[in-house]
Amino acid sequence: MTEQTGHPAFIDYPERARVGQVVPKKRIIVAGTPGRRMRDQLTAQVARITWRYKMAQETTNLEGSKAVPEIQVFSVALKPAGVSDEVPVEVLKCIDRAIGFPIIFELTSSREDGATRDAIRVAATYKRPSEADASKWVLDDYFATDWLPADTPRTPLPVALNLPRLYEQLLRKLLPIPARPGESIAALMERHGRITAKQRECRRLEARIQREKQFNRKVELNRQLRALKAELDTLRETTIEGKEQHG
Repeated sequence: MTEQTGHPAFIDYPERARVGQVVPKKRIIVAGTPGRRMRDQLTAQVARITWRYKMAQETTNLEGSKAVPEIQVFSVALKPAGVSDEVPVEVLKCIDRAIGFPIIFELTSSREDGATRDAIRVAATYKRPSEADASKWVLDDYFATDWLPADTPRTPLPVALNLPRLYEQLLRKLLPIPARPGESIAALMERHGRITAKQRECRRLEARIQREKQFNRKVELNRQLRALKAELDTLRETTIEGKEQHG
């Protein structure tokens, strides 16, 4: 019998940071001021929201910053109707908008995959204060692990000098691309966005090639596709030796 291994994003948070307090959905609705559709999703998909951990200077001995004064860890128990392989982005956005700190989410559920089993997945977005209005937060795409068995071993909290660096490390464990040496989280997120955009362009171009009947035009579209894929390969490189072209 093989020993079960952990997932790098499934963290063993310090006991002194534990809160364990249920957050009423009504509080999220009042603070997040969601539209009716989002309120309906929150009601239909979420059974319970629990504030699990508060990562702050007094609980971690790590200094915060204006952008990352604290890091909260929220457990979101999903109802069967809310469980799928898709991340419940609108629900997480609603909670993120209601809570004025960066959040790491742990989604939990009882899934039926032949046999009922408890499962968990970690999700988060790169959340930061708006430069235009410091009272508002900017939310990027949400990233998440696959569903993991609920008894998956947790991994140690990353070593960091302060809370902003800890937040960066927690986010990096969720991103589908590795960082380049010295690459900031903002630069990594920007590069991921460019990769996603290029992938969409490739899919659209591939669809055009499938529909195109004229041989000469098809040759030209294939040339464009090869160029796009070369740009994608460059964006995915974990080093910058290739001198990535911008613009």
